[in-house]
Amino acid sequence: MTQRPEVLTPEQSPKHRFAYTLREFRNARRYSLRKLAEKTWMSHGKLQKWEDCSRFPKHQKEVALVDSTLNAGGVLVDLWERAGGGVSARSRVSVSAPRVSNASIGLASAASQQAASDHEGTYVPARLPDGSVIFVALNRRAMLRGGVGIGAAAALGTGTPAAADSGAVPGLARPARAAAAYSGTPIEYLRRARRLLIDNDNLLGPRSAVQSVREHIDVIKDLRREAKGVDRDSLMELQTQYAEFASWLYQDLGDFDSAEFWLDRAFQWSHTVGDGDLTSYVMARKAQLAGEKRDLVDVVDLAEAAQRMARPRSRLAAVARTYESYGHALRGADSDSERAIEDVRNALDRVSSDTTPWGVWLNEQYVDVHRAQGLEVLGKHAQAAEVFTNAIDALPEGYHRDRGVYLARAAIAHAGADAPEQAAAVGLQALTVANDTGSGRIMRELIRLDEALVPWQRQPEVADFRENFDLVLAHEA
Repeated sequence: MTQRPEVLTPEQSPKHRFAYTLREFRNARRYSLRKLAEKTWMSHGKLQKWEDCSRFPKHQKEVALVDSTLNAGGVLVDLWERAGGGVSARSRVSVSAPRVSNASIGLASAASQQAASDHEGTYVPARLPDGSVIFVALNRRAMLRGGVGIGAAAALGTGTPAAADSGAVPGLARPARAAAAYSGTPIEYLRRARRLLIDNDNLLGPRSAVQSVREHIDVIKDLRREAKGVDRDSLMELQTQYAEFASWLYQDLGDFDSAEFWLDRAFQWSHTVGDGDLTSYVMARKAQLAGEKRDLVDVVDLAEAAQRMARPRSRLAAVARTYESYGHALRGADSDSERAIEDVRNALDRVSSDTTPWGVWLNEQYVDVHRAQGLEVLGKHAQAAEVFTNAIDALPEGYHRDRGVYLARAAIAHAGADAPEQAAAVGLQALTVANDTGSGRIMRELIRLDEALVPWQRQPEVADFRENFDLVLAHEA
């Protein structure tokens, strides 16, 4: 019989908080204790004692190794120090591998599946005493007292994906609704609502849409209880589409674990719908998310799987091939990346007449920004900056948030090309969009830019950017 894990009360002591958070990160990463032990070359028994709080770690290097393996962004090292094991914040940052956690936003609170409270941790981008920026946990009440900048709070995702799915999130629970209560079918209304939310997201970012999307998913589930035939099938399809959109919103907030959760649900539900295009699109989105996380292993494999699922020579096959190109770039395969981009570019005319509603945004500008991303990670910074600039200039109106993401990435490319003044100027434009939309993706890119500009921090243009960026960050009291 499997041994039940020790029940921990994180409020009891800082050491219990450390043990509790370690377990939550491990579970969120879907690591067993044995797998974590293998990854860190540590004993299973030692890690188990850390988690049940029967032994407290002695060495910072061991905690930093576990923190890095779980991609915890320094949170575990910080808690370890607060519990009495630490030294200065400066030395902590020097041994903690990831400066920015891919999943620190809301991760610890999400795993607990509890409603938000004044005492629950919130993650915000914060400036450390050594000048670096990481996402750190702040007490909500202290955050409000301290007046954390709106820009910092804007980058946060809220809520728990699992709790939202079960209807446990306060304010989202709805009584069961029968389709018969409507004078006509509510399906078209829900379709229109989704289109409006997508337009709203393009302009204002994810914060204003994510709660409504989750609420609509609950409404659709209620309607499905009594729906039959075509209506039931249509509602299931719509539920899948809303789940994919929820994933996108969380991805833009920078909460990659919640994004992955909703993509998994969308993928599962798409098989119930039986729509091959929808299923292959969700698989392509999985490849895109893996690319956003800079996963060197999964991007190409997921993109190739999406292409196998897509109709031959279809738009969705081209979409997946676009993400495959970036995956090759992440792996350093320059020629494979360029070959994939050329394949997509050559397919644009052919796929423009594809009747599928998925991937309709695939155009020359979209392909160019993905090519620029690949060039940047391959170290071809000047070329990447030029391609980014041309693609941004050609973007149609209404893509305010996406333009901000591309501006931030272009700024990083300018910094890599030793053009700090241009990088700072473009970075300021991206910062404006980040404040408008609360996009965590933009904030993450700006954190990278802030670090890249350190060698030129005395130049007036760079100092101006860093000063404005600093205003939206949380700071240690």
